[in-house]
Amino acid sequence: MSNLLYYERNLPHRLPPGSDLFLTFRLADSLPAATIARLRAQFNAGENLLPEASYAAQRRYFGRFDQLLDKAAHGATWLRNPDIAKVVGDSLRHFNPKAYQLHCYCIMPNHVHMVVSLEDGAPLLAETLQRIKGYTALQANKILGRSGQFWQRETYDHIVRSGDEMQRIIAYVLNNPVKACLVESWEQWPHTYYSEV
Repeated sequence: MSNLLYYERNLPHRLPPGSDLFLTFRLADSLPAATIARLRAQFNAGENLLPEASYAAQRRYFGRFDQLLDKAAHGATWLRNPDIAKVVGDSLRHFNPKAYQLHCYCIMPNHVHMVVSLEDGAPLLAETLQRIKGYTALQANKILGRSGQFWQRETYDHIVRSGDEMQRIIAYVLNNPVKACLVESWEQWPHTYYSEV
């Protein structure tokens, strides 16, 4: 990864300093490979769209992806373990404000959503995410008494384009456990963080 401001694996990643970002990362094997391939093919079908249409296609892709994750019907749900969720939450807060300004996060049974702002001159977010995922994977595997891949390698990222969109995304993150029928109110979910600053 020579250029960690923009790189591609299965999806394009743009992580420029000075931007607001919505990030989602998930446990390894939390979705079947065939499902991911189908979603990716649908997303790639819109490669040559104009910016607004491309943005709408990206939102549809993420909506389908997140809906499947919320069902937690495939793979492990290790983040249900309060000790593991605490390790992840502590790690996300550890880098605030050193690497990013953390607006909110929600740790779901098999994935994590977070919204951050990057200051100009902030450390490369891809490197910070590698550190978070590496450390939390090591600690979680110790708790579980296992070894092997814990997180899916790729993180979904989306640049937040406006203040209105920021508020909509924060509401989406906070209400994810409600939408997944885990609680009736976002405040009841123990693995949520929200900074009103």
